[in-house]
Amino acid sequence: MTMIRSLTILCVGALFGAGLAVGGMLNPAKVAGFLDLFGVWDPSLAFVMGGGVVANFVGMRLVMRRSGPVFSDMFRLPDATAIDRNLLGGAALFGIGWGLGGLCPGPAISAMALVPGDVALFVVMMLAGLAAGRMLKSRGNAG
Repeated sequence: MTMIRSLTILCVGALFGAGLAVGGMLNPAKVAGFLDLFGVWDPSLAFVMGGGVVANFVGMRLVMRRSGPVFSDMFRLPDATAIDRNLLGGAALFGIGWGLGGLCPGPAISAMALVPGDVALFVVMMLAGLAAGRMLKSRGNAG
């Protein structure tokens, strides 16, 4: 990995983490307030989500006009289109974890830099869940 690539990854990751912090996504109470549709709903994170959707929409249009990515030989985009049991189960587990913990993976990793004691258990359990999922998937493919 070249130094330029490493610095680019570091800067983009720091910018993403800063955006999550400024948007309030690192605050589990704020996330819980957004998810509490029938209680004291806090709609402010909808603006964060909307900004992310718009930025992704514009960014993908610009990037896909290029002949190839800057730091790789080809684009690697997902090709799966089926809505299957694995997709639905994974989405359900993600949603349950997000609702219970008030964090999803990106904000949890970013929050480790700011308040590691508050999110360390969440990150450990998230990594354990990822490892368990990979183990189960490899067992399913091996048999």
